Amino acid sequence: MEVLLIIPVLGALFWGTLRLYRQGQVDDTPSAPAPTKRAHISAKPTKQKPSRPIRVTSGVEHNPPPEIPASRQLNGKAYVIDGDTIVVQKIKVRLAGIDAPELDQPWGQKSKWEMVKICKGQNIRVELTGDTSYDRLIGTCYLPDGRDIGAEIIKAGLALDGGHFSKGKYRHLEPDGIRKKLRNYGRWR
Repeated sequence: MEVLLIIPVLGALFWGTLRLYRQGQVDDTPSAPAPTKRAHISAKPTKQKPSRPIRVTSGVEHNPPPEIPASRQLNGKAYVIDGDTIVVQKIKVRLAGIDAPELDQPWGQKSKWEMVKICKGQNIRVELTGDTSYDRLIGTCYLPDGRDIGAEIIKAGLALDGGHFSKGKYRHLEPDGIRKKLRNYGRWR
């Protein structure tokens, strides 16, 4: 009779401990043996690396943005990240005033490849605004012939005017019906 009463208690104890373990509330590291009388000589303390604070934005970790060059300009070949971000001189630059779909959203890959087509083999000139966005600097990017890359990607129908950020600078370049096509993607939701 006593055995029958112990089994449910042990089961509840086991399942309760398992639940706490899964929630991370039980430490599963082996504990050090209890010190004996003869263990009066302590071992050297281990050095722990000081934890570096990481800036967290909406639950996503980002590196801090790089320093803004004194000239507020960059020149060089561009590596395309997505429809509104490129890398020039190893510095990520977000195109000022435009918003393109993310890569995992519909039209995101097309937007990126249109940006690759626009920038390929070109020496890009970036005029930085002095603002930052996450781990990127913000700037207006130009092709060698003076064309604005942001305007070109908007004319292609694969990005929209950034509204609040551009103050309508590119709105007149948007093709008819593009806002309806891209309405559910990017910041313009």
